[in-house]
Amino acid sequence: MTYDPFARGPYPVGVRSAELTDNERDGRSVPIELWYPASPRHRGEDVAEATQDLYAVFGAHQVRQDAVRDAEAAQGARSLVVFSHGMAGHRRQSTFFCTHLASHGFLVISPDHGGSTLSDLLALALRVKPDSVPRDIKQLLGSYVTDRPRDVDFLIETAFSGALPLPCPLLSEVGVAGHSFGGFTALAVASRNERVHAVVALAPAGGAGPLSMPGLRRELTFAFAGRVATLYLAAERDTLLPLAGVEELFQLTPEPARMFVLPDSDHMHFCDRAESSHEFLRGIPKFGIFSEIAKSLPPFSELVPAAHGYSFAQALGLAHFDAVLRQNDEAKALLASDVVALCGARGIAIRASAKRASAP
Repeated sequence: MTYDPFARGPYPVGVRSAELTDNERDGRSVPIELWYPASPRHRGEDVAEATQDLYAVFGAHQVRQDAVRDAEAAQGARSLVVFSHGMAGHRRQSTFFCTHLASHGFLVISPDHGGSTLSDLLALALRVKPDSVPRDIKQLLGSYVTDRPRDVDFLIETAFSGALPLPCPLLSEVGVAGHSFGGFTALAVASRNERVHAVVALAPAGGAGPLSMPGLRRELTFAFAGRVATLYLAAERDTLLPLAGVEELFQLTPEPARMFVLPDSDHMHFCDRAESSHEFLRGIPKFGIFSEIAKSLPPFSELVPAAHGYSFAQALGLAHFDAVLRQNDEAKALLASDVVALCGARGIAIRASAKRASAP
């Protein structure tokens, strides 16, 4: 069978939710979503409207994900990937990516990072007047900079202790992925957790831009040379975290590291319901620095379709994790080939970024 990371994998996908407690951090609650390969008897149920999972957003509004709630798990050892959501995101913000990995045999966990989820920040907005919201991004982020990597460390430790609601044998090397502030989180975890050997950073925070802050850069030590393979996937017209900032992080990242850019895409192309998420961002009340950012947000109709962002992240993210965590020879060969042409043949125009030569 020809290796095709663009296609959904051979496994139906199951999903379970749980709430874990980190007793070493004063009982910090860490809600999680867990996606996994399901038993063959669930084949087709994860993509059929009548049987796939529904979950609530904004209280009563329900949306679907390509997974079966509490499905029976398939047998076998799994590679673990932890996904970290963005600021004002949530653990299900990128199910298009997480369920794709699970359909190819990965165990994927995504936490709600307490204090920086969509519901947390909406609650904050209801408690304060717009003119009293911190105008300095440093104040707004607060302890999230250190809390988020610790959430991921906690989940990795929990998984290897066998204390997940879906215990299964795990392969030793771990992958971490994340979007935006979650991309920063993935890079920060890789610098501190020896189990992590692969990172996929989707439009990560931490580089120069209107929302930059020194605290993020200080956390990114990139102390993983030779241990971690890093893949950056960036949006060319990213208004929240401009491409130049992602490029800056890429240039600082030890080899092996690669970066690809999706032209005419913006920050929300890496989230479920990309178009409605983008338009929601355009319509939220503007204050402080966000007033300036809002002026640069184009209508989604001027950008590439959401499906291009999804296929871009799914295929290259999966191939990266397959090549590094599973040592899959077909994935390695694909990534060593002309990836730009490969995506172009699928109707998805991308370009590669190159490392600059070091000064003598």
